Amino acid sequence: MKRKLIMALLAATMAGTLVVAGCSGGGQETDGKTEETGGAAGSAEESNAATEQEEVSDMENTAGADQAENADQAAADEVAEMIDAIYVQERTDETDEQCTNAKAAWDALSDEQKELVEGEEADPDYFGRDTGDASLDDPRNQDEIGENEILVVSFGTSFNDSRVEDIKGIEDAIQAANPDWSVRRAFTSQIIINHVQARDGEAIDNMDQALARAIENGVKNLIIQPTHLMHGAEYDELMEAVEANQDKFETVKIAEPLLGEVGEDATVINADKEAVAKAITEESVKAAGYDSLDAAKEDGAAFVFMGHGTSHTAKVSYSQMQSQMGELGYENVFIGTVEGEPEETSCEAVMDAVKQAGYKKVILRPLMVVAGDHANNDMAGEEEDSWLSMFRVSGNFDSVDAQVSGLGSIEAIQNIYVEHTAAVMNQ
Repeated sequence: MKRKLIMALLAATMAGTLVVAGCSGGGQETDGKTEETGGAAGSAEESNAATEQEEVSDMENTAGADQAENADQAAADEVAEMIDAIYVQERTDETDEQCTNAKAAWDALSDEQKELVEGEEADPDYFGRDTGDASLDDPRNQDEIGENEILVVSFGTSFNDSRVEDIKGIEDAIQAANPDWSVRRAFTSQIIINHVQARDGEAIDNMDQALARAIENGVKNLIIQPTHLMHGAEYDELMEAVEANQDKFETVKIAEPLLGEVGEDATVINADKEAVAKAITEESVKAAGYDSLDAAKEDGAAFVFMGHGTSHTAKVSYSQMQSQMGELGYENVFIGTVEGEPEETSCEAVMDAVKQAGYKKVILRPLMVVAGDHANNDMAGEEEDSWLSMFRVSGNFDSVDAQVSGLGSIEAIQNIYVEHTAAVMNQ
């Protein structure tokens, strides 16, 4: 009985120990699993935090890039507005400062920002295009003119090389022929004057400034020699400026533009138009590598001279030039205009005329005093609407080439202006 009691107590003690041990062991496993679970959760939270941090960083970078891009565009837009402000035909008391500020703002832009400049008239080419060395030009705005002045008035061009070769070429020829007279310059396009002044720092007088300079310098005898092609809108504006100041001089004489008097209809031609027709055709034929116009004709080549065109009544001058070519027997020479006025001078009309005549080679050349924007872009540009592109795309011709050279660089043309000046001087 006593032995059974002892055995029972021992069994109970052992059972209790096993239970405690079992509970303790289970608790350790549970704690272990809890630790493992807690570690996995911690890693997930850290990973999520890192991902969120990366996303925030990406968003910050994107926002920063957007902000930088917006800042670049804002800087470019500001310069575009400054260019548009000087792309005007009216000169004011603020023009000089505006030109200076626009160039300074452009120079402050990065190369990337300059490519973003785009306004109503502004683009990266306004300051960025290389048109030659402006330092080779002479604005002819010096004082101490003397009593006798020849004021050579041109529309103007912002293409530096053309300004030197064409406009300065004419001015130099007139000066060489008249050493006792002071030859000075005026442009009728304030837009071009501002462009050259802002970009190159070259100051060119407009008509009012040039006349005021002559008056202040005590000029008594003034001769105006326009380099304009015809008696068009620019010539009319020139006449108005002169008439408003003619009483300030003892004598004022205005010479003929290049093509002379206009005439009533397309059949009216004159000695000036004949001389111009011969000069430009001879020069173009030579530049194309032909011995004569007949040799070019036998080779199936046609020459297309592209003028500006105008809605002014003087537009008949282009039709007269085509009549003059016919009168001279220049069957493979055609006259066109950028504006397509008169209608028969539009690109489409001229292309059709050349095609119908059976010519397979075309040489384009400007019928303009300067080889400026129209010659480089509208005639010989790479854009799809240039004459060079449209002639080529038509598929009607085996070859189409362009000669980018203004009339003013041709010696025979310079001599016509010299003769016009002499004609009024001797009246």
